[in-house]
Amino acid sequence: MKKVKLTFLALLHLVVFSTFAQDKKTVAEQKEVIETLDKKKEHYAEISKKIWDLAEVGYQEYKSSEILQEELKKEGFAVEKGVAGIPTAFVATYGSGKPVISILAEFDALPGMAQETVSERKVIEGQKAGHACGHHLFGAGSSAAAIAVKDWLKKGGKTGTIKLMGCPAEEGGSGKVYMVREGVFKDSDVVLHWHPADRNGANPSSSLANVSGKFRFTGIAAHAAGAPERGRSALDGVEAMNNMVNMMREHVPQETRIHYVITRGGEAPNVVPAFAEVYYYARHPSREIVRDVWSRINKAAEGAALGTGTKVELEVTGGAYDILPIESLAKAMYKNLEMVGGVKYSPEEIAFAEKLIPSLTAPGKTSPLYSEAEKVAQFSTKLESMGGSTDVGDVSWAVPTVGLAAATWVPGTPAHSWQAVAAGGMTIGPKGMMVAAKTLALTAIDLFKDPALIKTAQADFLKARGENFKYEAMVGDRKPALDYRK
Repeated sequence: MKKVKLTFLALLHLVVFSTFAQDKKTVAEQKEVIETLDKKKEHYAEISKKIWDLAEVGYQEYKSSEILQEELKKEGFAVEKGVAGIPTAFVATYGSGKPVISILAEFDALPGMAQETVSERKVIEGQKAGHACGHHLFGAGSSAAAIAVKDWLKKGGKTGTIKLMGCPAEEGGSGKVYMVREGVFKDSDVVLHWHPADRNGANPSSSLANVSGKFRFTGIAAHAAGAPERGRSALDGVEAMNNMVNMMREHVPQETRIHYVITRGGEAPNVVPAFAEVYYYARHPSREIVRDVWSRINKAAEGAALGTGTKVELEVTGGAYDILPIESLAKAMYKNLEMVGGVKYSPEEIAFAEKLIPSLTAPGKTSPLYSEAEKVAQFSTKLESMGGSTDVGDVSWAVPTVGLAAATWVPGTPAHSWQAVAAGGMTIGPKGMMVAAKTLALTAIDLFKDPALIKTAQADFLKARGENFKYEAMVGDRKPALDYRK
């Protein structure tokens, strides 16, 4: 009996020692990955700044895309460009065999958002766009993560494939939708992504499904004073449509978001406009409700054309699914984000933040604390909504997908603001970018090392998606709207 007990204790000791040694090895491995990324942080910051300076809008990101492609080629990745019929889309691949882990990268800017890296509103003269959603950081940070994973695979002689998906035109152009539709993600086992934000977090979250498009009204030109009865105003068509849609807002589900801009309203007041255009977005957590709302918007356009004696044509320019969250993957990513931690501001960055914060204070709210960037939000299984839309949604319905948010802006900063452009272009942005790069790299490595995690994620994915799911892109069968920003 004594001998059996001693044998049992010896085995128990062996298991505990083996687990301890394995944990110690894992921690050492993680530290090495983090140190490798830290050594190149200035280099990746330079890459992000180059893309920030270019500020190329959707489907026009030729130079930005090329910068990332060249960096990945230099690191030994095989690059296929022009995928899914999109000149600026690319797939960079390293390794072979399973598993295949893909990391998303974006690099498009927003029109009308040029801003210098200062804490007051100051437009860059002659520049038409700016990185108000931080996609310059998204592209550079994701590439850094993919390269770090490549280094890990190469050093260990391990089997597996890491891919960096170069995804253009997220801002309304739905680049990933066409990539999903064309099967670019069909070989991926798991997809990782991140997004610039004003805080750090990796909780399960979703997004709003959306559809966007341009309604083009055609009328008859005439002298607005000499012969107005002979004209039919295309601008009247746009305004009539807008009035009807605005009345419709009372009669749609309250989570619905509808917004528009008149992109063409005529050329001169004394000429009845023969052409006018309005650009619309419709959003809701449910894509089926979005489809219904969009149908009603279409009918408003048709009614406006009928009532004003004009004609209307619609070009659907974009559309995206809501994100399908996978809790098991979110937990794995959160564990790595918690280990990496947030950022600590330098005295210069604190001074920048303190000067910027008053411009962010909304009525009824207190000024946010810049120290929030140092923290990682507590993990919660309660589903969060990011409030906006992203074509990552379509990817998430094609393959198990998980993402995180990293603090690249002063806490309290909204996306699509000049404050986001300013912080993202100075040292605050790249600091948060490296938090994301480290977290992505460590999570990818976990997936390579733990086949059970991938298996669990795929089972969760199939259950969440449902047995009868059939993918139908919100953009239909149209080709990529490569000129939607022109």
